Amino acid sequence: MTGPCPYDMCDGSGFVVDAETKPARDCRCRPERIGRARARALSAVIPRRYRDVAFDRAPVVDMDPVIVRPVRRFADNVSDRLQAGEGLRFTGDVGTGKTTLAMLVSKAALEAGRSVAIYSLPRLLTELRRTFDEGSRHTHVELLDRLVAVDLLHLDDLGAENTTAWALEELYSIINARYEQQRSLIVTTNLEPDLLAEQIGPRTVSRLNEMCLDVPVYGHDRRTERFSAA
Repeated sequence: MTGPCPYDMCDGSGFVVDAETKPARDCRCRPERIGRARARALSAVIPRRYRDVAFDRAPVVDMDPVIVRPVRRFADNVSDRLQAGEGLRFTGDVGTGKTTLAMLVSKAALEAGRSVAIYSLPRLLTELRRTFDEGSRHTHVELLDRLVAVDLLHLDDLGAENTTAWALEELYSIINARYEQQRSLIVTTNLEPDLLAEQIGPRTVSRLNEMCLDVPVYGHDRRTERFSAA
């Protein structure tokens, strides 16, 4: 668990030594280091389409500043926000830029040296199912532990497709555990809270309401505009 301490409190070991005669104590950065170690097997790569996203580039510069402002504030203070367990929920129609804004936050977290896991809900459920396969790298419990320990869990297209009772319970378990541990979530969804509750369950949405600031992302489908101009 090496690397510079983001708080300039330790030598990168995760322990602070006040004097030679006193035992070492945990540094403020130690939980983050443990979380990053546990999260190494998770998806922490910004998809190619979003690697160059920035607040000063299209399509973000073309969005309403009212939408972008809270995202910029979160990204500019991402370490403090993650330390506090704060999150964002982007709600809006297809093609309005929800995923782009969410990726800006995940990118800022990675650049700040924080651990991040980025999944669409279908892919996450697939990873969880694979833990039951013979020869799986991780047990089901181990993967759940990693999903809870990571500094930032980014879930894209929440509620986009039908899910089973098993899937809904898995999703609730992950979100509830992160709620209890005050771990941050970034979520995108096309569904308003009432419809989202019908899709993934009121318990899960109740937790999201407490964990995440809702960022409505309105506007036209930018993808349709791009194809029409081609």
